[in-house]
Formats: sequence, structure tokens, C-alpha cells
Amino acid sequence: MNKINIQGINWDAKSSFQRGPAKAPALIRKALYSDSMNLCTELGTTIENDLITDNGDFNIEDYFDIATITQKNIENGEKLLTLGGDHSITFPIIKAFHDHYPKLDILHIDAHADLYHDYEGDPYSHACPFARIMENGYAVKLVQVGIRTLNPHQASQAKKFDVDIHEMRNLDLTAIPNFKNPLYISLDMDGFDPAFAPGVSHHEPGGLSSRQVIDLIQGIDAQIVGADIVEYNPDRDFNDMTAYLAAKMMKELLGKLMVH
Repeated sequence: MNKINIQGINWDAKSSFQRGPAKAPALIRKALYSDSMNLCTELGTTIENDLITDNGDFNIEDYFDIATITQKNIENGEKLLTLGGDHSITFPIIKAFHDHYPKLDILHIDAHADLYHDYEGDPYSHACPFARIMENGYAVKLVQVGIRTLNPHQASQAKKFDVDIHEMRNLDLTAIPNFKNPLYISLDMDGFDPAFAPGVSHHEPGGLSSRQVIDLIQGIDAQIVGADIVEYNPDRDFNDMTAYLAAKMMKELLGKLMVH
């Protein structure tokens, strides 16, 4: 079993459409620890144990403070689960991970490729984190699943960075490759179809079911060293549906981090 830290990053200043994801970490925890959920994963691992330390939520003043906070929370070589926050947080997190895992693979689940060179003049927008990660050499392999908004610019960026994209229009989950290096999983809640996750800023129909994502994560056979859950926007949620789905994914990801 592995030791795991949890951090919440209250940050949505680089959202391009709507604010709100900065409120998410506390509400994901509220759902997880509510009376209607238990703390056991589907595979029988309990997340209620001494291996998991929750470091609480961090209010961010400067974008790159996220890298400093992350560095402190993994300085003992421990694994890390982050609750966001908009997707811009993933770049400084991976920047901190690079010092510990110079050869890192990333599984990115999302409706959007987030590969813009810059978006609305901001190279660190939540539409850009994976362009920054790949151009800095912070990942050996980037595999994206659930993409359904690929435009010519991002398609060109994907080709430039040799990104392995599994689009929704012809998705075959059995074709997703095995990972040879330590793996980081970045889960954007809008990767799910809005029917499952209405609480996101960007509703993009035709997405993944909750079962598909759970099966994908449960089926990974690799050393998972970190993960994030991003882009839950409580202001758009309906009856806390997305909060409970994010909590479910938090539980399943913690279970995988513990045993892989």
C-alpha cells in the first residue's frame, strides 16, 4: 500500500467562460463524506485509513504558487490527488511532479484537448495546460480520451506533440495503450456527457458515461503516482449530481493510487 496526500486548489482565475470551479474542492469532500456514501471503492478498498492524508484546500494568489504547494505535498515521494479548480492547475502540478518523475505518462480524460498554444492571449489558460506540459518535456506520453471538440489548430498541436487522441466519435476503450512509465491521470468533469455531469462550465454533448470512465480507471495496470479532478462548477450543478460523481471518482482514484 502507498501513502497518498490530498490537496485542494481553489483556483479558477484562468477559466475562459465562467468562474465557479474554485468552489469545488470543499463540495466534493462534502459529497464524499455525506451520509449517502460509504468510503469503500467498487473493488473493495477502503479509503478510510492512515495511508491517506488530506492537507486541505489552498487559496491561490499567484498561479505558480500551485507548483510550490504541490512540491511540498509530494516532497517525501508520496502520491498526490488534487481537487481543482480549473484545468490550468494541471501544468504547475506536472511541473512539480517532473522533479520526482522525470519520465511520466499522462492519461487525460476530457471533452477538450486543451492544447492551444495560447487562448485569448493567455498561454496558461485552462485551454492550454497540455501544450505547456508537452513543450517542456514533462510527459513522455500523453493519451487523451473523450475528446469531441478538436479543431484544426489543436489537431496540429496534437500532431506536433505526438499526442495519442481517442475521440468520442470513434471511441474504442480497448485500444487505449498500456502505460510503461509512472502514470498521472487528469480527469476533467466535462469529459463526462452532461447528462451525467451537468455541473461544468462547458456542456459538450456526446460524452463518456460514468460507467465508461470508472471501467477505464479500474482497468489500468500501471504505477499511478498522481491524479487530479478538475472543472467541476457547482454554480451549474443540478441536485449535486456532479458533486457526487466527482466524489465517486475521487474514491475510485484513491483506491487505485493505494494499490498501484
